[in-house]
Amino acid sequence: MLLDLSQQSLMFLLFSTGLVAGAVDAIAGGGGLICLPMLLGVGVPPSLALGTNKLQASVGTCVAAFHYYRRGLVSLHELYKGLLAGFVGTVSGAYLSQTISNEVLKYIIPFLLLAVLIYTLASPKIGMDDRHPRMSEFYFYIIFGFVMGFYDGFFGPGTGSLWIFLLTFFLGFRLIKATAYTKFFNLKSNVIALVCFMIGGNIDYRFALYMAAGQVIGGKLGAHLAVKKGAQVIRPVFITIVSVTIATLVYRSFV
Repeated sequence: MLLDLSQQSLMFLLFSTGLVAGAVDAIAGGGGLICLPMLLGVGVPPSLALGTNKLQASVGTCVAAFHYYRRGLVSLHELYKGLLAGFVGTVSGAYLSQTISNEVLKYIIPFLLLAVLIYTLASPKIGMDDRHPRMSEFYFYIIFGFVMGFYDGFFGPGTGSLWIFLLTFFLGFRLIKATAYTKFFNLKSNVIALVCFMIGGNIDYRFALYMAAGQVIGGKLGAHLAVKKGAQVIRPVFITIVSVTIATLVYRSFV
């Protein structure tokens, strides 16, 4: 049962949540950590909450991705290889997730993210400037495009954070550029998942509309702030999001 809120109060609550989540997600990912608990908190059933979250998140991610693209931070010529490999990986992961248990990943991913967090904290200059890549872009996008797409379709949590780390570590991207590319990879996965939820009828379009309106504003504000401030704002938000994701996964897996 939905919480006893007036129509206006509920609309404002969902709009505000979408705005904040959109800004945070545009900067360093992790908007779902804000929106999904809110949807569940107002009484939306889990399956419906997941689909509704995907729709409103897709809107915010699209706005942020377009903003980054307009600022010249993304090359579609480079990006398409990762998107194609990611599409195959996401579909494969989503299919196998319905037949194979993902219990092992529930216990592994928190430690993987912890390693990312420790490395980031121990390397304060990572992502400040572009560096020489550790591997060619072609092989990076083919390999990690598929692997991360598969992971996102099979399990999901922390995908954005892992993408930002991989792009900075292997391709030497500065944080703002890694964040821009990550938005496109997230958008691809969100759209694929969204289609599945739409087919299954698991979207509350009324709630999604309220949150999407906030996402449009939040996504643009967050992307603008990230472009203007760069690593100065992305790094602390990234560290916070990774830490919260780790805590959430540990709680769900071990408590």
